[in-house]
Parts: sequence; structure tokens; C-alpha cells
Amino acid sequence: VQLQASGGGLVQAGGSLRLSCAASGLTFSSYTTGWFRQAPGKEREFVAAIRVSGASPYYADSVKGRFTISRHNAKNTVYLQMNSLKPDDTAVYYCAAGRPILTMLERRESYNYWGQGTLVTVSS
Repeated sequence: VQLQASGGGLVQAGGSLRLSCAASGLTFSSYTTGWFRQAPGKEREFVAAIRVSGASPYYADSVKGRFTISRHNAKNTVYLQMNSLKPDDTAVYYCAAGRPILTMLERRESYNYWGQGTLVTVSS
């Protein structure tokens, strides 16, 4: 199984980036996929998750209204559109796949497979 994240980079505050995560080696359409991030010196935290159907995505309060998660099952890809970026969004972003129950969507241990991470840097 491989999850390949891409799309990170350097952007000014207020700007936008779109992250992609391409999956292979698993039946992508049967997995919930999520994005997590880890800032320097901090623990990895939940950002967003989307279930198999794509309906009712879930977001951390810190990104609600600014980030949008989506998936394209035929392309085995999940996306994270990030708008109105802030310096506090600076982190390595990781995609993940798993089969968490609804109440465990935000828990790292609910996800079986992880990508390598892509760095997002937001300058002030």
C-alpha cells in the first residue's frame, strides 16, 4: 500500500494551496481518508476526513470554512483545498486511509495507512 502526498509549498498568508494524495495497493473506494498535520514541536493533529461516499466531510474547528476535503474514487485520490491560509497552518501534512467508526474519525490510531507527508509553509 502506498499513499503519495503532493502539492505542498511556500505561500503567503491569505493564499491557497491544493494538496493531493494518490493511493495504490488498496481498494481506495472502501476506505475513509483523512488529512493530518504536524507542526514543529507539536503532535500530529487531525485536519479533515471524508468517508467512502464523500458525503458529510469532517473538519477540525481550526480549518472549518477555509479547507475543503474531497475525493475521486475512480482516480484513487483525495484532495485538500486550503484557502485563506494562516501562518499557524504551517506544518507537514499527511494523508491517511482507514476504516474508523464515526466517533473515531479524528484519532490517528484509526488509520492504517499513511503517506510520507508534504510540507506547507505559510509566511506572514
